[in-house]
Amino acid sequence: MLLSLRYRFLFVHIAKTGGTSVRDSLGWYKWTDPYRFPQFLCSKLSGLTGHRIGAKFPRHAKAIAAQEMLPREVYEQLFKFAFVRNPWDLQVSSYHHIRRERPDLMTGIPDFAAFLRWKFDPQRPPQYHADMSTVVQSDYLIDLHGSLIVDYVGRYEHLVEDFETACRKIGIRAPKLRHSRRATDRRRDYRAYFDDASAALIAEHYQADCERFGYRFDDPSVCLLTGE
Repeated sequence: MLLSLRYRFLFVHIAKTGGTSVRDSLGWYKWTDPYRFPQFLCSKLSGLTGHRIGAKFPRHAKAIAAQEMLPREVYEQLFKFAFVRNPWDLQVSSYHHIRRERPDLMTGIPDFAAFLRWKFDPQRPPQYHADMSTVVQSDYLIDLHGSLIVDYVGRYEHLVEDFETACRKIGIRAPKLRHSRRATDRRRDYRAYFDDASAALIAEHYQADCERFGYRFDDPSVCLLTGE
C-alpha cells in the first residue's frame, strides 16, 4: 500500500499485478510528500517493535485497513486505486516467481499442477509465506458488505495505459512506468500450463474476481501478452 497525503492518493498493492512497478514509478511523489518523514519514522519504529504497535500499513494491506485507520474525511478525499490480473495468468506468474525466489519451497513439487495442489490444499492454511496471491483480488477492494471502496481498478493486461489514467485522475504527471519484472522461462500462453482440473480449481477459488472483473480462462486479451 502506498499513501500520499500531499497528492491525495492511496495505491492498494495486490500481489503479482505489476504493483512493484507502480510503487517504484511513484517513488518521486512518495519522497517529496511532506508527510513522508513521520511515515518513515513510524515504519522504522514498527519494525523495531516487531510490528506490534500497528503503526504501518503492510505492503499488501487491503483497502478496508486504510478505511478503518484513517479519519473518514481523509479516506474519502483520497483517490484510491489498484490493479487486478487474470487469475490463471496470475498463478503462472506466481509459480515462476516462487521457483526463482524461493526454490526451497519447491522441493518435491515437480510441475505446475503439483504446485497448485500444494498452494491451494484445503487441508492446510493458505501458503502466505510463499506469496500473497492466494487471496481473492476483490477482497482487497471491498468493505465488510462487499461494496467496492476504491475509485479505480486498472488491469494488468493494459498496465501502462491504466497507470497513465490513474495518474491523470490523481492530477500528477504520469512518470514512465518502471518495469521491475525479471525475465523467466515461462511459456507465452498461460493456458498451456493448465489441464481441465487445474483450470477449474482456479475458476472456483477466484469466482468472485471472475464475476466482478469479467475474467475468464480463455481470454484473448491475456493470451496475446508475452508476460512475466
